[in-house]
Amino acid sequence: MNYNWNWGIFFEASPEGTGTYADMLLSGLLWTIATALCSWIIAFFLGSLVGVMRTLPSKAANAVGTAYVELFRNIPLLVQMFLWYFVLPELLPQSLGNALKQLPNAPFYTGVVCLGFFTASRVAEQVRAGIQSLPRGQKMAGTAMGFTVAQTYRYVILPNAYRVILPPMTSEFLNNLKNTSVALTIGLLELTARARSMQEFSFQVFEAFTAATLIYVLVNLVVITAASFLERGVAVPGQR
Repeated sequence: MNYNWNWGIFFEASPEGTGTYADMLLSGLLWTIATALCSWIIAFFLGSLVGVMRTLPSKAANAVGTAYVELFRNIPLLVQMFLWYFVLPELLPQSLGNALKQLPNAPFYTGVVCLGFFTASRVAEQVRAGIQSLPRGQKMAGTAMGFTVAQTYRYVILPNAYRVILPPMTSEFLNNLKNTSVALTIGLLELTARARSMQEFSFQVFEAFTAATLIYVLVNLVVITAASFLERGVAVPGQR
C-alpha cells in the first residue's frame, strides 16, 4: 500500500488557525464527554422514572412506561437524531421553531436531548429488571413499616435495585458515550467529527482515526475502572 505515514501530524498547525491537530482532537473529546454526561443525566432520571412506572400496579402507569420504551427503543438512533434536529422545529409554531434553529450550539443541545431520551428507554429496562429481580419480601417489608409506595421505592427497592444493575448500567453509559459519535450527522464537532475533519484537511486518515480509537478506548477504560471501584464500594457486606 502506497501510503505516507506521518505521526508528527498531530503537532502541526491545523487549518482552523486555533492550534494543532492534537488540539483539534482534544476539543472533540471535550464535546464528547460533555454530551455524554449531560445526556446521561437525562437518561438516568427519566429512565429510572419510566422503569419504576413499569413495575407499578397501576395499569395506566405501566402502559405509559411500556409505550415510551417501545417507541424510543425501536427507532434507530440516527433517525431520531434527524427527527429532533430537522423535523421538530418545523412542527412547532414558527417563532419557537426559528428560536430552536438559531440557538447557539444547537447541535449540542439537540444531541443531548436525543441521546438522553433514547438511552432512557434502555435504562428503564435495566431498572425494571433490577426491581423485579428483588425478593418480594422487600416490598412487603416496606409496607409493614408503614411506608407509602413512593417511600418504599425510595428507601427500600431502588437502592438495592441500583446495586444489582450497576454492571449493565455501566455498559449503557459506555454505549451512550460511543453513541455521541452519531451527533456528527447534525454538526456536533465531537471526537469522531474532529478525526474526520483532520483526515479531510491532512489526508492522514489512518493517523486520525487511530488516535480517535485510542482515545475512545482510554476513556472507556477509565469509566470501567471507576465503575469497578463504585461496585465494590456499594456492595452489600457478605455477598462478596
